[in-house]
Amino acid sequence: MTHDHDAVPVPTAQQTEAALNPPPGRTGGDLVVETLHGLGATTVFGLPGQHALGMFDALRRSSLTYVGLRVENNAGFAADAYGRITGEAAPLLLSTGPGALMSLAALQEAAAASAPVLAIGSQVPVAGLGGGRHGYLHELRDQRASFRDIVKSTHTVRTASQIPSAIAEAWRSALTAPHGPVWVEIPQDVLLAETTLPVVTAVDATPEELAPRPELTAVAAHLLAHAERPAIIAGGGVVRSDASGKLLALAERIDAPVVTTFGGKGAFPWEHPLSLQSWLEDRHTTDFLEDADVLLVIGSGLGELSSNYHTFAPRGRIIQIEADAGKLESNHPALGLHADARTALTALLETVPERTDAVASAAAERVRTVLSRVRARIDAQERTLEQSVLASVRAALPDTAPSFWDMTILAYWAWSAFDARRPNTMHSAQGAGGLGYAYPAALGAAAADPGRPVLAVSGDGGAMYSIAELATARQYDLPVTWLIVDDGGYGILREYMTDAFGEATGTELARPDFVALAESFGVPAVRTSPETLAADLGKALAEPGPSVVVLPALLRMFAPTHLGADEG
Repeated sequence: MTHDHDAVPVPTAQQTEAALNPPPGRTGGDLVVETLHGLGATTVFGLPGQHALGMFDALRRSSLTYVGLRVENNAGFAADAYGRITGEAAPLLLSTGPGALMSLAALQEAAAASAPVLAIGSQVPVAGLGGGRHGYLHELRDQRASFRDIVKSTHTVRTASQIPSAIAEAWRSALTAPHGPVWVEIPQDVLLAETTLPVVTAVDATPEELAPRPELTAVAAHLLAHAERPAIIAGGGVVRSDASGKLLALAERIDAPVVTTFGGKGAFPWEHPLSLQSWLEDRHTTDFLEDADVLLVIGSGLGELSSNYHTFAPRGRIIQIEADAGKLESNHPALGLHADARTALTALLETVPERTDAVASAAAERVRTVLSRVRARIDAQERTLEQSVLASVRAALPDTAPSFWDMTILAYWAWSAFDARRPNTMHSAQGAGGLGYAYPAALGAAAADPGRPVLAVSGDGGAMYSIAELATARQYDLPVTWLIVDDGGYGILREYMTDAFGEATGTELARPDFVALAESFGVPAVRTSPETLAADLGKALAEPGPSVVVLPALLRMFAPTHLGADEG
């Protein structure tokens, strides 16, 4: 029997003629960019190097838009953000050895955040593959091994004819749930060698859907339908799979309170009667979740930040929906559904009946009680400056504008207290926790959609990791406003060390005049105050092109509850 999906496309006479007579002057680098175009890529990020020049030369013969950053790690962060915002695989072009290795921290963040990044790096010539020490420039004994523990899959090309298949396979891997970064490496001589292979046209690398097993869906639906105190933890998987609408429908059907993780910001309406918002670093929220008799965890591994630093000890039954099989039951026993959040929620909505009993009416009141206790605990600490600054950022930022947050005190406040208002608009480096993410990531988001403003938020320490990218912002005229909170050092580390050891070491920093420095790049900048922040930030975001707003302020964190120091 013949099925439609078994049919092999038959080339037309015109396609055959074009294949038999490819244009002259093409190289392995052309096969790379042709394959990317055939897969649907429109934008690539990167930084050229000697071994990778074959790829970069081919870019000028293609319709792909190139965004070049000044440091490979920053190029990786930009590609990460592009992947998060668009849901598409973001090509990242790198050179051998030092250039490739400089991207590893960014790829670790992409892996932790499930951002689809297609990193394509050059390699030493084919004769140097295999671990021999030939003394080639940039040579590593095993470059591929440097990436293997970080990315989803690695692919080494040795001949020109392998290029389209290797890139297509990597593309499919990057976009198969859970999304993530992948690595392809191509030797310098293969990229530079002329090729008579036909021009690469459309390439099919459609990932397969990751659906839940029906018998597990049936058990999960039964548990949720009969739960007396159901609750939901919504993680980044909900945002990545564009499942916020289905989450809302399920929560309302079973009347289950929802808390979003820091990676799941915006997955559930902040002011909804069932919203516990994002106060995961609060004992009142932890107690509430522990009391649930059925806890549905969607797109979260319940790691350190999502479990109040592993103090969370649930007493009820857990249902865990997770696309990463390695995270299923990794922290707590559960009914584990290995599935994409969207497909799993669709299946549950088709199976779970609506709650109409008295249990349902009590959920909203219980949520109000928890949130009032959380607010009372925070208010008692008199962190009015921090709350005012965060409120000013929210007031200035348009609802649809994406924001990218570095590892800095204001971001840690935002994880818990910031209303993202829309799914997929608030992003941070909370996956891997490295510094320097916010600004290059914001540039990547702006490249994805230059028609709307983007906000980056950094401390002065983190800003120094990315300062060279002011040149990138100016060169491409990207609409990114960079808010730099200047407290003279690594503020959160200063707090940690002072609390633990009585004084801080290595946390105080000399730094430039950020306003003058930005202006030297041709980027407009202003120094603001807590009182004028909302107006200054709003004005900067409304202007086209890049801008910098510098806020000198010493912010403090709210007291944690996982250490037992402040139970409220």
